[in-house]
Amino acid sequence: MSTRSRILRLSRYKNAAIRLKSLNFVKVFSDNLGDATGVTASQVRKDFSIFGISGNRRGGYQVDELLVQLNKVLGKDKPQKFIVVGVGNLGRALINYPGFGKSEIRIVAGFDIDPAKYNRKADAPILPIDELAGFAKANEVELAIIAVPDFAAQGVFEKLIKAGIKGVLNFAPIRLKSDDNVTVHNLNLETEFENLIYFVNTKTSPTE
Repeated sequence: MSTRSRILRLSRYKNAAIRLKSLNFVKVFSDNLGDATGVTASQVRKDFSIFGISGNRRGGYQVDELLVQLNKVLGKDKPQKFIVVGVGNLGRALINYPGFGKSEIRIVAGFDIDPAKYNRKADAPILPIDELAGFAKANEVELAIIAVPDFAAQGVFEKLIKAGIKGVLNFAPIRLKSDDNVTVHNLNLETEFENLIYFVNTKTSPTE
């Protein structure tokens, strides 16, 4: 089973723990987390064991301590800075999304080639793409989001590599060519829509 699948489950366990805490749970058990995320209790314990998350099968997990451990594994124990390249509708929506703050994700700047979009005074300034490398190095940014058209994505990606970016979330509808030094997650929204439509129309589950 892939590490990515396990990380996705850890995110679901964390969200489940947050919901249970809001219901005044002080302690949770693997059964609680399994029921809340659609997996078995043994799968929860196995995932926790792999990532060194400690607890007690009989005594359960203290919710606050569990959240500390999950956030540490998921890199949420400190702010994670991102830049966005491409400030169209999607890029602007990502920059302005208020929910990232709860997850210690900070979008610190946007970059574009259109001077009409520049805004140096915004909380997350919109800057010329030529300033990307200098900004990333000066602000120690290692994570980026690409939200440009497909024909521009590879060129943008190469600029990000030269700027020292180590992880990229790519919304452009094209798979980027990378090496082992940069982690890339390609997210094609059109493909996701098509998958959802298919499973709805055929009344099958994507997990079958």
